[in-house]
Amino acid sequence: MQKETETWYRSWFDTPFYHILYKDRDHEEAALFMDNLTQYLNLPKGAKILDLACGKGRHAIYLNQLGFDVTGIDLSENSIAEASKHANQTLHFQVHNMCEPFPDTFDAVFNLFTSFGYFDQPDAHVKTLKAIKADLNETGFGVIDFLNADVVVQNLIPEETKVVNNISFDLKRHHSDGFIVKEIDFEADGQSYHFEERVKAFRLSDFEAMFAEADIDLLDVFGNYKLQKFHSDESPRLIMIFK
Repeated sequence: MQKETETWYRSWFDTPFYHILYKDRDHEEAALFMDNLTQYLNLPKGAKILDLACGKGRHAIYLNQLGFDVTGIDLSENSIAEASKHANQTLHFQVHNMCEPFPDTFDAVFNLFTSFGYFDQPDAHVKTLKAIKADLNETGFGVIDFLNADVVVQNLIPEETKVVNNISFDLKRHHSDGFIVKEIDFEADGQSYHFEERVKAFRLSDFEAMFAEADIDLLDVFGNYKLQKFHSDESPRLIMIFK
C-alpha cells in the first residue's frame, strides 16, 4: 500500500497500525506537561480548551479530568470515534480540519506532540496559525508543542525495527528537502504495507516568521515538558506560547 506523500497524514493516522506502533507513549509525561502548562497559563477550572489534532484524546481526556471544558478535534474519523467513547458534558470530540477555524472560541488552543508541520505547501501552515488565532477568545493563549529540529536531525536513528503486537515495524529515518521523514514498512494479515511520516524541520526562526505573517505575538518559549528554558542545541522540545 503506497501512500501519496501529500496525504500521508490522512491515511496513516486513520489506520489501526498507527495506534499499535505508538501504543506505549508516555502518559505520565503527558500528564506532567498538562499540569505544568495549565498552571503556567493560570487557567481557571472550567476554562475552555481546544485540543487541536487530538488523536485518540489522551491529552484532552486528562485535561478534562483536571476540570476543564475540552473539545478535541482531529482529521481522523477512526481516532475521533475512539476518543468519543470518553465524551461527557464537558469533553467533546469532533472531526475537523485544523487548517480551518472551529466555530467557537476558547481560553486556550493546544497543538501538542508535534501535530504541526505536515504540509508541503507553506501557506497551509500559516493558514493553520491564522485558524488558531481565530479560535482564541480575547484573553486566550495558543500553544504549539513541536520537536526541536536541530536535536532531532543530529540524533536521527537511520534504521531500526520495533516489534509491537507481533507486528515487526521496519523504520527508516532521514532528513531531506527540509523534512524529517520516517518510512514505515511492515506486514500484517498477509499484506505488505508502506507508510511515511513527513514533518517540516521548522526552527524557532521559522515559527517567528510565520507568526509575524499570521499577526501572532510570541510570548514565551520552553525546551521541555518541565517548561525549562529552550536551548536549540540540547532541548528535546520547542514549546511556544502565543496570542
